[in-house]
Amino acid sequence: MNNASLPQPLELNQTARRSPPPTLKAYALAAAAAQIDLTTARSPETQFLQQQFQIVAPHQEPWNQHLSQYLEHPEAGDRPLIQLSQVLHLTVIELLTIALAVAVEEDVMVGRTLAYLQAPLGGSRPTLGFVTTIFAETVRESDRPLHLLVNDNAVRSGLLTLLNEQAPLPERTVSVPLHLGFALGNQDGRVAGTTLGTDNSLNIPLPHSVTEIAQRHAVSLQAAERRVLVLRTGSNAEGRSVAEAIAQAMQCRPLFIETNHLTGIGPWLLLRQLLPVFCLELAPGERQVLPEIPAYSGPVVVLCGPDGSIEASGGTALTWSIPTPSPSERQALWQAALDDEQLAQNLATHHRHSSGRIAQLGRLANQYSLLSGHPHPTWQDVTAAAWSGEGTGLDALAQPLPDRIPDEALVITPTLRQELDTLLLRCRYRDGLIEGLGASTTARYHPGVRSLFVGPSGTGKTLAAGWLATQLGLPLYRVDLAAISSKYIGETEKNLSQLLARAEQAEVVLLFDEADSLFGKRTDVQQANDRFANAQTNYLLQRIESFDGITLLTSNSRSRFDSAFSRRLDLVIEFPLPRPQERRSLWQSHLGTHHNLTPQDLNQLAATTDLCGGHIRNAVLTAAVLAQSQNHPITYTDIIQGIATEYRKLGRQIPAALKAQP
Repeated sequence: MNNASLPQPLELNQTARRSPPPTLKAYALAAAAAQIDLTTARSPETQFLQQQFQIVAPHQEPWNQHLSQYLEHPEAGDRPLIQLSQVLHLTVIELLTIALAVAVEEDVMVGRTLAYLQAPLGGSRPTLGFVTTIFAETVRESDRPLHLLVNDNAVRSGLLTLLNEQAPLPERTVSVPLHLGFALGNQDGRVAGTTLGTDNSLNIPLPHSVTEIAQRHAVSLQAAERRVLVLRTGSNAEGRSVAEAIAQAMQCRPLFIETNHLTGIGPWLLLRQLLPVFCLELAPGERQVLPEIPAYSGPVVVLCGPDGSIEASGGTALTWSIPTPSPSERQALWQAALDDEQLAQNLATHHRHSSGRIAQLGRLANQYSLLSGHPHPTWQDVTAAAWSGEGTGLDALAQPLPDRIPDEALVITPTLRQELDTLLLRCRYRDGLIEGLGASTTARYHPGVRSLFVGPSGTGKTLAAGWLATQLGLPLYRVDLAAISSKYIGETEKNLSQLLARAEQAEVVLLFDEADSLFGKRTDVQQANDRFANAQTNYLLQRIESFDGITLLTSNSRSRFDSAFSRRLDLVIEFPLPRPQERRSLWQSHLGTHHNLTPQDLNQLAATTDLCGGHIRNAVLTAAVLAQSQNHPITYTDIIQGIATEYRKLGRQIPAALKAQP
């Protein structure tokens, strides 16, 4: 239809003088109005089209006569889309189609009008056939508007989405994803698998050294296109806070991405000034090629653990492993979390917690202090918070051993006591151990401590691990080998990697019982399984050496370990069978006071029963059952029956010298 055939009543011209300024929405609807005869129908839809046409062409000139001028000086509401079109190199037909698709989501009258115009095949959303018809004047005669629209940047970037896949191409409807529609209106939206920014209540306070490095990385990321920074940390919360600091230094916000569906993400990043942060969890040896975001060539941050490798298209990625704060920085963080200067100093001196763990323990300790009725968090509240295991994820891979082991429960030889005291000192001073030492010592130093407890079953290896954790004030976790080991190639390494990363973040003592099953000797390769088993052992040896926490391993025999493992150990402590004097102390320690054994009875038990502490404990528990069943203190006869039970379990005869007294 020609523009001259449009009705020109006087009242409409008077309204035009007071009409609102033109917009892309008005231009798009005016193009539709120019294709029909508005004089033959007087419906709300045609009146609405007349109004839109009068906005852009009040003097009945062609609807697109002033479009190019408007694109140079648009209204404020259209500026985000027009600025985005300049970055994505969108054509005019794409621009008008996007404006029409967005208008459908915002104005119910636009949807009603499109349904009226596209009846009976079309609905309230514009079809490809409809938009390519009404906007045909915006493309060259030699171009095919339908193919141009489908294959150009608006669809490729995800700014326009084609619906109704089963319909013929002209009947397929177009829409703008909701999050992009909100972004074009200067509002935030949501996309499944992504999180916009961090929750202020969960934001982790960072030390000054980390924020300073974050600002330098921000400058580096903005220096050129397609720069990638890989943040490596065992704490997801801390990593997100660092990414937030980098984004703030770049005067934008982080968008945390945990999905592979990236269609429509690029325009969103540009419209809302967002920094994409990919959150990945990689296994040892796993290689991840960073996916490209359509229509986006800006900086990218990757958040992952210590394992795996990231490859970025167009160049290599820079890696930053977020460090543990220095003692002075830890003290400041603890002070802010607990408001107790002395407690903050003690915690900072003796514990190598990360920023994320300090914030987490601080929140939990304040809750425990309220439950305990303390005005401020105490050492006991912090210890309880550490033992709660909240948010560490260790419980799935290791078993917590919460029992406190006091000094008097550990009955050992003086030599063994001295070695355990040495191990305790090594754990306490591991953070600043290399201060003042030479370059050869400091070159490859890791603050982790690795010790092997070797001795027969029942000699107190696990008990000693509990005593060490109690002295250090750290939680003790026994590694669940069934949860770690897997028959599938690479799964064992992946599980151990997750375990160690979480243990480093939480600062716990890890206990590998019967560790030779994991760290055993490498064998000659005779079949495929041998090669994979050796590769697993190689990884375990290397990873345990770089582990920053405290690791305790137990075994019945030192000879079962690979020879290369001894060099990676800080201490190897032998747990010998107890001698008569230790056995007497063990009997006294286990029996307590609720018995009627004489000193001579204890001497005889110590001299004749060559049992370890674990067997003595079992014998005392059996005797206690017998004594309580008869409602009397433990007697020598009860003890003999308990000892006989233990010897039968061992497949041995009870010593003949042990005879029950009347």
